[in-house]
Amino acid sequence: MEVKFVCSPAAHRLCLLLLFSTALCVLHAEETSSPPAHGTFATQLQPFVDEHYISGAVALVANQERVLDVTTVGYSSLSTKTPLREDSLFWLASISKTFVATAMMMLVDEGKVNVDDPVAKYLPEFKGQLVTDKKGNHLPQHPMLVKELLTHTSGIIGPNDPPIKKNNDLKDDIRQYSAAPLKWEPGTKFEYNNAGINTAGRIIEVVSGMAYGDFIKQRILDPLGMTDTTFWPDEKLAARLAQTSQWDKEKSVLEDIPNQPDQVWLNQKQVPLPMRVYMGGEALRAYPNRYAWPAGGLFSTAGDLVKYGQAMLNGSVVNGKPLVSAASFKRMTTLESCMTGIKAAPGIGLGWFVTRNDNDGVATGSFGHHGARGPVIWVDPSNKLVVILLYESMDIQTRGDAKSRFEKTFFRAALAKYGKAVK
Repeated sequence: MEVKFVCSPAAHRLCLLLLFSTALCVLHAEETSSPPAHGTFATQLQPFVDEHYISGAVALVANQERVLDVTTVGYSSLSTKTPLREDSLFWLASISKTFVATAMMMLVDEGKVNVDDPVAKYLPEFKGQLVTDKKGNHLPQHPMLVKELLTHTSGIIGPNDPPIKKNNDLKDDIRQYSAAPLKWEPGTKFEYNNAGINTAGRIIEVVSGMAYGDFIKQRILDPLGMTDTTFWPDEKLAARLAQTSQWDKEKSVLEDIPNQPDQVWLNQKQVPLPMRVYMGGEALRAYPNRYAWPAGGLFSTAGDLVKYGQAMLNGSVVNGKPLVSAASFKRMTTLESCMTGIKAAPGIGLGWFVTRNDNDGVATGSFGHHGARGPVIWVDPSNKLVVILLYESMDIQTRGDAKSRFEKTFFRAALAKYGKAVK
């Protein structure tokens, strides 16, 4: 006997509606789902991808001898849905400043520089530089010192001050800095800025007789085997570049920052296509001029950057040989005494930030640095760990405390699992 089922028109419409809704849910899941996360800390980090605070991240933990874990979550490009890889390339931005400090202390050890000397001793164009303040134009109580360049207390022109013609070459930039008056008495106020670090980079050039980029490569990158770290990623390396994400106009979803127009040419040298995104303006414009921008020009991977971090965890020792002396290492990674008397000054040594309490997620006395779009490295001697978190977000800092929560979530999880208190 044949049995027939007959649906009423209303029931038929309901079935079609349910099928359509199910299809939409499947499509939405495909659009919003992230690639599989890998590593120990995926559970802690994935929610920040799912909630659209970041497009993706690479998180690494290492001790003095080996890498303990690498966790990857999310995408390196939202537009192409390319998953992040352990060897994805990131713009380090201001983490580059720590390389300036390390290079400077190498020259201190060689007796070529004294950080307590006036800048004008090495760069004569700064001789007679005046301070412009409420008293008018006058000579400072003491000339700008080398160490004040590294602690952001020099009073030198800042990024939001009268513009200069940027990125012809480092020598030309520094000439323009020296022609502008100081904003306040050196050593009396903290203002984080790139010009002071760039000036320190120029001192390294003058004293060593080498271009800044060559010095960093030959004296730091090559000895550490950092083959994926450079100021100028070539086409092959740039293909692994993690794109910077930002919120759309409705502040609802993340999207890649669009590429710059194809006519990005300077000096007849084409910028590799993946580099044609806004990487802080200065970094992109510096590329075709082969300008090694000291304050923020380096690109690297987690696997390369950890080699630098492990060297610092070992007191800057690489294969039994120190990059800098014990005394120089201690000075650049220890809170500068002058900073305690400056209002609202963060913990900072020479070029490295130093934690004053455990609220940062790493132990007091840890040292490291952040980059503009999120990359961060901390070296924690107390727990004998290096923690690295690489991501590229244009505006995570505008999303309340998301940036702080994201970093602390990882740092605390890493220390809980691998810190000295863990057996």
